[in-house]
Amino acid sequence: MDAVDALNEIAFWLERKRAPTFKIKAFRNAAEVLGELTADELVARTRDGQLKRMKGIGARSLEVVSQAINGEIPDYLVELREQSAATLVEGGHSLRSSLRGDLHSHSNWSDGGSPIHLLVEAAQALGHDYLALTDHSPHLTIANGLNAHRLTEQLEVVEQINDGATGFRLLTGIEVDILEDGTLDQTSELLGRLDVVVASVHSKLRADRSTMTRRMLGGIRHPQTNVLGHCTGRLVEGSRGTRPPSEFDAVKVFAACAENNVAVEINSRPERQDPPGNLIRMALDAGCLFSIDSDAHAPGQLDFLQYGAERAAANGVPAERIITTWPEHRLLEWLSGG
Repeated sequence: MDAVDALNEIAFWLERKRAPTFKIKAFRNAAEVLGELTADELVARTRDGQLKRMKGIGARSLEVVSQAINGEIPDYLVELREQSAATLVEGGHSLRSSLRGDLHSHSNWSDGGSPIHLLVEAAQALGHDYLALTDHSPHLTIANGLNAHRLTEQLEVVEQINDGATGFRLLTGIEVDILEDGTLDQTSELLGRLDVVVASVHSKLRADRSTMTRRMLGGIRHPQTNVLGHCTGRLVEGSRGTRPPSEFDAVKVFAACAENNVAVEINSRPERQDPPGNLIRMALDAGCLFSIDSDAHAPGQLDFLQYGAERAAANGVPAERIITTWPEHRLLEWLSGG
């Protein structure tokens, strides 16, 4: 087995099971370091003892590499595969199997942990037909948001990836901040060049109900908004602690989504579970479309779609109302306003 592939697959399973970040980084970093070596160099350094002295190569990584270059599937990888054989959730399996892609993901161009090509490889391995790359916009400096220049550079990278892909498409996109005045944190010209625009609120989440409603309505009514991301901003668990949902007029917000052809995101991150079930049902009654998205910040998190599918099914959302069940041609037509 290829040693670098083994290290990256181990990281994938660790990401999927929400292992500590430091443990995941150890394998991702080792894979990156060893990716600079030829196969012959890797074998030579492993056998003469140089590998264990290389920066970024720990004892477990060394064990994985040694077993891989001997033609074995590393013991640790076998263990993780066995542990990960079960699904992450009990329900929603039929709906999950209907999902064709994901419209919300982050790479290391903003606050994700991995390069774009690893997200693409993971999406393909999960059977996706498409994945939208939606790194943050510049206002979110804590997440290394992309200014116009960096986003333009990223579009060129996406084009190169798609030129070499078969049966899969990486969609250009952004998770753009809805600013306090309701405008979007990127120029209309640049937003118009993207396949997917996910608009989200990331700041002043405790604003009063009226203020937050006006702000969200501004973002929803922008002609280039396609998806309203994690609408309440809540956190229900995880290392960042908990955070209550923002207060807004859900009737007005979901009516605007339906009127402006903006899908309501069912965010699959376990710590978000956003929107809560009562709001999913309200959006359904309002006639909204939905997008089940992973909001992945690492390749293994792309499989979090299972969580979103379970919640959508539990709240009665039919597959035909979920845009990420649509084939690529229908999705792109809808995204372009067709």
